[in-house]
Amino acid sequence: MASESSALETRSARLARLRTILFPALAALLGIAVLCGLGVWQLQRLAWKEALIARVTARLGAPAVAAPGPSEWPQLDVNEREYQPVTVTGRFAHDREIHVVQPLTEPRGRYGGYGYLVMTPLTTADGWTVYVNRGFVPQDKADPATRKEGQVEGDLTATGLLRAPHDRSWFMPGDNVAKNEWFSRDPALYASVARLPSGKVAPYIIDAFANASLPGGLPQGGETIVDFPNSHLQYAITWFALAAGLAGVFAVFAWGRLKDASGAGGFLPRAAGDHPKDGGGGATPEN
Repeated sequence: MASESSALETRSARLARLRTILFPALAALLGIAVLCGLGVWQLQRLAWKEALIARVTARLGAPAVAAPGPSEWPQLDVNEREYQPVTVTGRFAHDREIHVVQPLTEPRGRYGGYGYLVMTPLTTADGWTVYVNRGFVPQDKADPATRKEGQVEGDLTATGLLRAPHDRSWFMPGDNVAKNEWFSRDPALYASVARLPSGKVAPYIIDAFANASLPGGLPQGGETIVDFPNSHLQYAITWFALAAGLAGVFAVFAWGRLKDASGAGGFLPRAAGDHPKDGGGGATPEN
């Protein structure tokens, strides 16, 4: 009976020790699972980003093709075709140009600083229109009258990169139509203000290449920023490191808790009157 009682007490002590770390263990496992999940997600994003960079890099070096016309627009995925070199022939409507606010900090051409991207509608012989980002102009050259030589008339061919529309970021000011100061890059918005028929306006923009032969050099083309930040590997390492750190912290916590519990007799209270048989606090009888 004594041995069975001792076994029961030992088992109860072990269960008591385990109960003290049950909820911390569950919380730690949940945290580790979430952190590892975030790490795996970042690895998936890394694979996607590397494929995107490879695809765009190959596309940038490809020869220009004809810009998609109205017959292609219903099936056109502008995000899949973005940064593809395209070419189109038509006439600019300079009196309807749109100015998109653009600080140019690392210009490839002569001009930089605070200024605008000039979005000008170009109408083809077939009657459809595409907005062409002709390039950058400094703030003091925003008025077309200050760069008349660059307002080329007649038929011409524009070559550049097909770009998907982009709305302004949430922290940017609203578009100021009255002052012709825009943050959105959306041909549909431009067309509505210019009262152009929406069904005749391309759902994309063409960022024009640099044109060394343009009189006056403005607008300054070729300023498209093609940059895809790729920090997903660092993010993945960070999440996995946090998961490992959490596991290590919990291991130290659990070891310490179990060790303390073992040293305290397994949390089992000593029965009343249960005193040590020797070396206790009782008086030693005299001889």
